[in-house]
Amino acid sequence: MRSLLGSNLLHFGMSHKTVVADDVQARNSVSVPGVDESVSSNVLSSWHQSLADAIRDPFDLLRELRLDEFAERYSEGAASQFPLMVPRSFLARMTPGDPDDPLLRQVLPLDDELQPVAGFVADAVSDASFRTVPGLLHKYQGRALMIAAGSCAVNCRYCFRRHYPYGDEPRRLDDWEPALDQLRQDTSISELLLSGGDPLMLTDARLGQLVERLEAIPHLKRLRIHSRLPIVLPDRVTDRLLDLLTQSRLTPIVVVHSNHAAEVAVDCEAALRRLVRAGITVLNQAVLLRSVNDSVEALSDLSESLINTGVMPYYLHQLDRVAGTAHFEVDPAIGRRLIAELRTRLPGYAVPRYVQEIAGEPHKTIIE
Repeated sequence: MRSLLGSNLLHFGMSHKTVVADDVQARNSVSVPGVDESVSSNVLSSWHQSLADAIRDPFDLLRELRLDEFAERYSEGAASQFPLMVPRSFLARMTPGDPDDPLLRQVLPLDDELQPVAGFVADAVSDASFRTVPGLLHKYQGRALMIAAGSCAVNCRYCFRRHYPYGDEPRRLDDWEPALDQLRQDTSISELLLSGGDPLMLTDARLGQLVERLEAIPHLKRLRIHSRLPIVLPDRVTDRLLDLLTQSRLTPIVVVHSNHAAEVAVDCEAALRRLVRAGITVLNQAVLLRSVNDSVEALSDLSESLINTGVMPYYLHQLDRVAGTAHFEVDPAIGRRLIAELRTRLPGYAVPRYVQEIAGEPHKTIIE
């Protein structure tokens, strides 16, 4: 099993969600999905090196956590469809010897992912119907979303875009011209969201080039970046990134994604504070996940940890019903009860809005 896994992880990943930075070109250069750019190994930045050092073998992950005896929990079939990817910073926040660690549960491939469940589909939020030109989705009034990169630094098993056809989206800067042209023509759009994958998988240089083109569109006022990298790969918050965001004409908003208080610690906490202290609005979106954060204690601790770093709890999402994720679903009735209990424990600003994305609706739907 292991030899098959080791030889095929890269191959399998490329067919679904491009393995991060093309495995950093075997550590000799960095090729970041979505850009036409190489960085030689002698200028490899710390975050690229952290990316290169990420764990891709589930057996290595379990061994590092002293959980070898739980290897039977891992599913080779699930990993072949959606490969494991875990930065060592994120690993360091897991509890060795705990097979039910909430961070481990978010990343370990399980056989549950292979079970078809009625109502769980490949495109649960109907991204395809809102794709107007390559790389651009237009769902909501006044806002548009760019699929800026097709990979992430961690492959979350509940990912709502785990089946997204990233190979069909722009990779080189020039490929973005049709999307930029559409943005130029639609003067109703004032806010541009960079998403993916994860837009912070772009190098600072290439991200800066893209932002420069967006700044030249006069009716754009705000740039919102949705990223899990400050959580799972904190050294991605570089001085250059902070300069890029704070010096832009566009008002920057960074939306990070943390699901559990154990994630908001040590280097992650420091990275979030850097963003906040640079004057950037930082919000958090979490997903309500079974056996991860489906208790009032877990959600309260998460909100407290975020608020203590200056990050505002923004949304708690009901799970998008994506094929392969049903084992994470929490009944909305439980979610409502949890939010009601949070209101008795936390100040109002620390209670996230409990929402669901319903395909075709022109906004997020508040679950009350």
